[in-house]
Amino acid sequence: MTTSKGSLNKELSPEQREELLEILKSRFEKNMNRHQGLEWANVQAKLEAHAEKLWSLREMENTGGEPDVVDYDSKTDEYIFYDCSAESPKGRRSVCYDREALESRKQHKPENSAIGMAVDMGIELLTEEQYRELQKLGSFDLKTSSWVKTPDKIRKLGGALFCDRRYDTVFVYHNGAESYYGARGFRGSLKV
Repeated sequence: MTTSKGSLNKELSPEQREELLEILKSRFEKNMNRHQGLEWANVQAKLEAHAEKLWSLREMENTGGEPDVVDYDSKTDEYIFYDCSAESPKGRRSVCYDREALESRKQHKPENSAIGMAVDMGIELLTEEQYRELQKLGSFDLKTSSWVKTPDKIRKLGGALFCDRRYDTVFVYHNGAESYYGARGFRGSLKV
């Protein structure tokens, strides 16, 4: 479950597109509480009109994110997908926060960073606000944690933020941006 880092071909074959659309449709229909009032036919039409976004959604899926529609922005006419896996996506764990943090490690470097992977996948890390919105749709990260987009002021001082859910409460914490753990990954968002 790794991303196609540096892949030049970001187009899916017709079979890959069909398979992904079936997965997304099934997840959409099983989790209507995440997108009340939205219809799959409209989401699918938007996806088909912006086929380049399917590659990013497939990367989200392949790394264990289980992307699903969580909102629709009527101002921009975009559907918003978040990683909705119960725990932080398995294929995106054991990563530090960003490239600067990765390069600062002298030994025991992780393979990648959360920001680096997100850029490679064409997605963005959830912000703390988005993470809290996600948690209103269910209970996520009961055993894991997820890096969230960190304000520049904190990052410039060497820190980064992550969130989880414990005791039926969403917590935001800080850590050195260079830290990484087997139970910490990141969740992303994609607008289509």
